[in-house]
Amino acid sequence: MTPEDIARLIVRTSLKDRAAFDLLYRQTSAKLFGVCLRVLSDRAEAEEALQEVFVKVWTKADRFAVSELSPMSWLIAVARNHAIDRIRARRRPAADIDAALDVADPAPGPEAMAVAGGEADRIHRCLEELEQDRADAVRGAYLKGESYVELAERHGVPLNTMRTWLRRSLIRLRECLER
Repeated sequence: MTPEDIARLIVRTSLKDRAAFDLLYRQTSAKLFGVCLRVLSDRAEAEEALQEVFVKVWTKADRFAVSELSPMSWLIAVARNHAIDRIRARRRPAADIDAALDVADPAPGPEAMAVAGGEADRIHRCLEELEQDRADAVRGAYLKGESYVELAERHGVPLNTMRTWLRRSLIRLRECLER
């Protein structure tokens, strides 16, 4: 299914088209489940989070049109942000803060599997077009699951600067991949 097809399904979902929502779920749920599982590291919780993600998609699909993201990037961002919110809601005692280091699964996740596919060379070439620190930040955030705070600290920049780096880098990557 092409990005344009997925975008059309999201737009139709914003109009409360149940058939479009059903097809959107069937076409994207496996990928989004992988994102939830990677962040949450618990299959049952990831399954529950996935259902909540699709409730958000149903109720907030109209927000897709105002975002600058590709349809899958938008869906992945919704899933990733929801999974991170679930982790934050756990509210573990401060003594367990070191356990947060184990949230990212070192095994190849859905993103890494996609990179390993036929698009790997194109993605790597596009990442090479970015400045080295920007490319490292993109890899850290989207392939290793590092938080914006961790990346900002590692690169020695303010948090908002890191957010800007990532947003602009993703825009440049999208432009490169569309060539």
